[in-house]
Amino acid sequence: MRVPIDQNVFSSLAAWRRRAVSRAVHRGARWVREAAAVTAERPGPYRFRRIGTGTRLAYPQGTVFGDPWIEIGDHCIIAQDVTLTAGMMPDLDLGPEPILTLGNGVVLGRGSHVIADVRLTIGDDCFFGPGVYVTTTNHSYDDPEVPVGKQWPRTDPVAIGPGSWIGTGAVILPGAQLGRNVVVAAGSVVRGEVPDHAVVAGAPAKVVRSWDPREGWQPPLRTPAPVPIPEGVTPEQLRALGELEQGEAAEEAGRRVPNR
Repeated sequence: MRVPIDQNVFSSLAAWRRRAVSRAVHRGARWVREAAAVTAERPGPYRFRRIGTGTRLAYPQGTVFGDPWIEIGDHCIIAQDVTLTAGMMPDLDLGPEPILTLGNGVVLGRGSHVIADVRLTIGDDCFFGPGVYVTTTNHSYDDPEVPVGKQWPRTDPVAIGPGSWIGTGAVILPGAQLGRNVVVAAGSVVRGEVPDHAVVAGAPAKVVRSWDPREGWQPPLRTPAPVPIPEGVTPEQLRALGELEQGEAAEEAGRRVPNR
């Protein structure tokens, strides 16, 4: 007599195994990301000139070389796949001074590239979106007979002032000097000088908004400034306030629905 096979039992066992394997893989991946992150206490294979307290380079790191000439301040967040390089290639002697300096509280978004062949500084509390490209080096094409990639490049120092926001996919070219609290719109290509408290956009980027001490933002902002959270307000109070506002919005929507 043939015993019938309960397919549901085998399906349940297979599903349980898949879930168990998935959980194990994710636990292992979390352990690897944590163990391979770079901090001041666990610098891994790197010999940074300085890496500050509370700073973390997420795993996997992008290309990193010239690390003895790279300074990273306190409480910086360097996301996955971020490239940080000093010099044109590894194993060069770049002299006694740092080449690439990141201030305190700098955030570099995933997949960003910071390429410093000569002095490049990023001020305190600068935030980069994903995929930002900053370089001190540009290709030259003086000789029309030689492939561009084989011609000696041009270099020029770059400085990004403190408090600046660099949008996703922006490119900061050699010689750029950005002031304090500058906003660079996503996808912009920036060269030359940008004054303090300016918003630039486009390729090439142009100033589209700036701050006047007497007149405020010119042209004026289209949206009102956000209201800051008062001191002493707890997360629980904020959640309760959000739930209250949602309830009031639902009641208002209900009143607007006509009776059928």
